[in-house]
Order: sequence, then structure tokens, then C-alpha cells
Amino acid sequence: MDRKSKREVEFRWEKCGIRREKEGESEMIKELIVESRNREQLIEVSGLVQKVLQEMEMREGLCVIHVPHTTAGITINENADPDVVRDILSGLDRIVPSGGYRHGEGNSPAHIKASLMGHAVTVIVENNVMRLGTWQGIYLCEFDGPRRRKLWVSLRG
Repeated sequence: MDRKSKREVEFRWEKCGIRREKEGESEMIKELIVESRNREQLIEVSGLVQKVLQEMEMREGLCVIHVPHTTAGITINENADPDVVRDILSGLDRIVPSGGYRHGEGNSPAHIKASLMGHAVTVIVENNVMRLGTWQGIYLCEFDGPRRRKLWVSLRG
């Protein structure tokens, strides 16, 4: 993904969610809205998730990012070289051919790719910062866009 396409992605906050507390433990949930611009696109959302951590003042714990859609997924992968994103998308195209499915909406490949990528990732939080590797970023994986997508961020600590 080039720099221009990163700027074209629209991010919005929506619904400052739920706060639950148990003995010595709390959980906070926040919903983020991301608008994709292309049919298939990996959108780097690490910065958005980190803003949630700062806003919620999550010092230590776990951060789960869940995508509640059947034609979008989420993954953690390299964010330094945009060719990696292009390679992931082209690799998935080779694994999941575009035709020959029974589902009438015509988006079966999107459902399969979303299943392969997964619907949630978990990241350790330490000192209010996600513990990602040097080259790692969190990506919303759009396979049936352009669309308005939700990300549910759950913080437990």
C-alpha cells in the first residue's frame, strides 16, 4: 500500500463502549469505524488501536481486536514494506480462485479469505503501549469493499 492510499482511508471513532470491572480486573470495549476504498485492501490500523489504549489509559493487559464481519478479517504482519501487503493479497488470490461457488451473492472468495485471515488478534499491552515486533502492524483485511467496517477493541487488564 503506498502512502497516498493510506491517506485516503477514512477513520472515525464511534460509540465509546462498555466498562466492566471485577476484582483487580477491568474490561473496556471501544468500537472503531474504518471505511475501505477498494474491493480488496489491507488497512493498517495499529495507530488507531494505540490511540484507544492512550484514551482508555490501559497500562497493562491484553488488547483483543475483533472484526464482526464475514467478508473482512484481521491480521498482524509486516508494516515496513508495502510489497508485503500486495504479496499477501496476490497470494490469497492464488489460493482462493474467483469462480465456481454456489453462494448467490458472488462474494464467496471474500468469505473464504476472511476465514483464512481470522476474525481477531490479541496483543500484549505494557506501559500503555502495544507490544508488537519491530516490523509488525495490525491490518484490517477488506475482501468485499468498499465498505464501512467496524473494529471492536477490547482491553483487559
